[in-house]
Amino acid sequence: MNTGRTIFSQVMDFLPHWEFRKCVKRYQGDCKIQKFSCMDQFLCMAFAQLTYRESLRDIEVCLRGNLPKLYHMGIRSRVARSTLADANENRDWRIYADFAQILISVAKDLYAKEDFGINLQTEVYAFDSTTIDLCLSLFPWARFRKTKGAIKLHTLLNLRGSIPEFIHISDGKLHDVNVLDILIVQPGSFYLIDRGYVDFARLYTMQQASAFFVTRCKRNFQCQRRYSYPVDKSTGLRCDQTIILTGANTSKDYPMPLRRIRYYDAETDKSLTFITNNFTLPALIIAQLYKARWQVELFFKWIKQHLRIKSFYGTSANAVKTQVWIAVSVYVLVAILKKRLDLDQSLYTILQFLSVSIFEKTPISEAFLQEFNKTKTGEYGNQLLLFDL
Repeated sequence: MNTGRTIFSQVMDFLPHWEFRKCVKRYQGDCKIQKFSCMDQFLCMAFAQLTYRESLRDIEVCLRGNLPKLYHMGIRSRVARSTLADANENRDWRIYADFAQILISVAKDLYAKEDFGINLQTEVYAFDSTTIDLCLSLFPWARFRKTKGAIKLHTLLNLRGSIPEFIHISDGKLHDVNVLDILIVQPGSFYLIDRGYVDFARLYTMQQASAFFVTRCKRNFQCQRRYSYPVDKSTGLRCDQTIILTGANTSKDYPMPLRRIRYYDAETDKSLTFITNNFTLPALIIAQLYKARWQVELFFKWIKQHLRIKSFYGTSANAVKTQVWIAVSVYVLVAILKKRLDLDQSLYTILQFLSVSIFEKTPISEAFLQEFNKTKTGEYGNQLLLFDL
């Protein structure tokens, strides 16, 4: 007798289905569709992300091997490789991009008070990009170099919970600094950016929006010192100064004073120079903020290792963007699940558990409780102790 619900369907209960239907209606995703709906497509692709499926055929074989369970997983149509390929090719990727943003807003509220190591009340973001290499002959639209294809994921990561609040997918040729033009900054927030994004005209736009930035200086940085403030050199600080730009163009692009902080990192034996438009925080906090920017690099490493975004199920731009946005949705969904169930385990541990228990019919809270509360004594209860006297 088929009783209970699969863990997969219980995980999908955390999705705001009414919001998904609104996104589908906005772009007429189910227009003239009789069988394989956008929700069916999303669930199949989410299943592929959670269970690390290698290809469309892999998805088809795995799901068809569990036909009696598909209806209870929410998949109402028969899964075929060609049908899923056509859906990825033709359904508007913006459906899944908009839905991912809805999930991101839910996760942002859940992690609003999350600690990221620095005691600040304002929002702190790290902005960077990562490159995913592609075969140019299969992805001719993603031209990067003469004989190489690639796409870039330009990501704004909220350090509270490592939630990606903004993602822009472009071909490899788009320079990172150009994405600052489409980034909507929030007044009072901190933006941690690498020196590859240093463009003083764009940074001045951020200043006019009442946002704060922290970045590093380039080697040909031309400036003049106005004031110097005392620092405690035992903390690694070397100087804290107010400067103005003196370059022919930069002085026009950014006419206001900036703050320059030099810091010596004993762990790496490197001297780092930061510039910021914030004059109120202690200099050591500014240095710590820039160090926290490394979280976005860890985020890129995590999603490349644990989500299917390095190899794709389709070769068109629409199929690639659809897969990336559904992967982001799965990542944020796992983060929401972690918070709603009050789990102490990492996202990696939760994702690994889901990958091997997706078809089990156990209440999800009970399943996590049983799995993660096992003690060593419980796991090896019949194991004799070597020195048991």
